[in-house]
Amino acid sequence: MRFSRKAALWWVGLMLSATAAVVSAQGQPPGFGPPPGPPPTPRAAAPVDLTGYWVSLVTEDWRSRMTVPPKGDAESVPLNPEGRKAAQAWDPAKDESSSEQCKAYGAAAIVRRPGRIHITWQDDNTLKAEFDAGTQTRTFYFGAPQGQGGDWQGISVASWDVPGTIMTRGGFGLGAGGALDRGGALKVVTTKMKAGYLRKNGIPYSENAVMTEYYDRFDIPNGDSLLLVTTEVTDPMYLTAPFWTSTHFKKQNDSAGWNPSSCSAK
Repeated sequence: MRFSRKAALWWVGLMLSATAAVVSAQGQPPGFGPPPGPPPTPRAAAPVDLTGYWVSLVTEDWRSRMTVPPKGDAESVPLNPEGRKAAQAWDPAKDESSSEQCKAYGAAAIVRRPGRIHITWQDDNTLKAEFDAGTQTRTFYFGAPQGQGGDWQGISVASWDVPGTIMTRGGFGLGAGGALDRGGALKVVTTKMKAGYLRKNGIPYSENAVMTEYYDRFDIPNGDSLLLVTTEVTDPMYLTAPFWTSTHFKKQNDSAGWNPSSCSAK
């Protein structure tokens, strides 16, 4: 049976009317409606607020962080023979005379220096972490990093490490009861660092070292907020295995105690 053009248009109109009724009753199906807008900026998408002033809680490796261990003391650091040789060559006076007194304040060690961190958003795509120990500043870039590296803090690329969520309408992850799941941590991968010390007694890391960090915030029932920085350093030149540390900080209400100081080789 042949259909006339009029009948064909009537049939199309009927189908469109039926589709509109389904959309009205069940909500907008995929592929309909305006295109999605631009993705949120890293600042807007942050699953956790890390900004503010944080003070060190020295709960791990007190001896190697609060004092300067003897030359060659590399307890818990997986040094290879080349690393042990470099540690034995440590000479703080030589470091000072050659303006290398910041070797223990580079990216792979700065969070281990007792003191305070001030974390702020430099812009919507860049976090800035200022350390009063050694008056150092690290910059965490979401997306393409800026700079060439080769300095104490190297190049740090950041991303949000968000646990798996249930995908629901609109593509948003919802937790129990329909609440938006905002849990997560900041992941930072740092490369192109100037060679420095993992500890102030000359335990070395090379310019080939790669550091991966996770910044987790924990809000506890008494109202305090804690920051846990978990760090992995790999270095084919001086280490036989990854070197792991966990460093704790407590949130401050203000800048009390903030005291920028110079690097010290001793």
